[in-house]
Amino acid sequence: MSVKIDKLAAVDPKAKLGEDVTIGPFCHIGPEVELGDRVELKSHVVVAGITSIDEDTRIFPFASLGHEPQDLKYHGEKSKLIIGARNKIREHVTMNPGTEDDKMQTVVGDDGLFMMSSHVAHDCIVGNHVILANNATLAGHVEVGDFAIIGGLSGAHQFVRIGAHAMIGGMSPVEHDVIPYGIVKGDRAHLAGLNYIGLERRGFDRKEIQRLMKAYRQLFSDDGTLTELVEEVAATYGDDEMVMDIIDFIRDMEKRSITRPRTK
Repeated sequence: MSVKIDKLAAVDPKAKLGEDVTIGPFCHIGPEVELGDRVELKSHVVVAGITSIDEDTRIFPFASLGHEPQDLKYHGEKSKLIIGARNKIREHVTMNPGTEDDKMQTVVGDDGLFMMSSHVAHDCIVGNHVILANNATLAGHVEVGDFAIIGGLSGAHQFVRIGAHAMIGGMSPVEHDVIPYGIVKGDRAHLAGLNYIGLERRGFDRKEIQRLMKAYRQLFSDDGTLTELVEEVAATYGDDEMVMDIIDFIRDMEKRSITRPRTK
């Protein structure tokens, strides 16, 4: 099959299009855009700037990808938006490129689902198999690990890190880092345990999950400071990859503190 471009679409001749790309009516594609094989733009999609979208990604009406960041410090630098393969980008989704204050690029991984009106801001790094539900938003410089789920109407503060397999409850403003495998929720998001159901659905062994939960309870107990407890848990569970994912995540804390359980 050849590239299919609707007669009502506007595609710059300098844009690079892969095999079997489909571009529907009223789409606009800029000169520095690259679309991989079998990418499909339904209709009314705008792709601007230095933006690359990898194979088999499907983009729905009124998505806007690659326009300049919503950052007053942006001065027209030639930053990038890189979107991986097999993503589903639904209606009114916005994704912005990076800025010179950080990475000069925003990177979205593979196999994600970005539901209606979700937003990925400048300099974000989003992993694979991530889900942003309706109206979920990531501020600038946010990092999201693989298989994380951001609930509807939730927002992540600038520089927040959300660990792999974490779950953010709906309508939860996230101001602090979220540990891998954790669940956070609330009008000021607090850590509410581990994403037990999500881990089971992804095939994690029940004994592994129970061991992780035991380490979690020790880590967030009242028996010492977080620094002390991190070292105690690391000494006890140093051979457990899942536990050490959390320990290493906390040790790497820089910009934001860790989301903690709600105090009684």
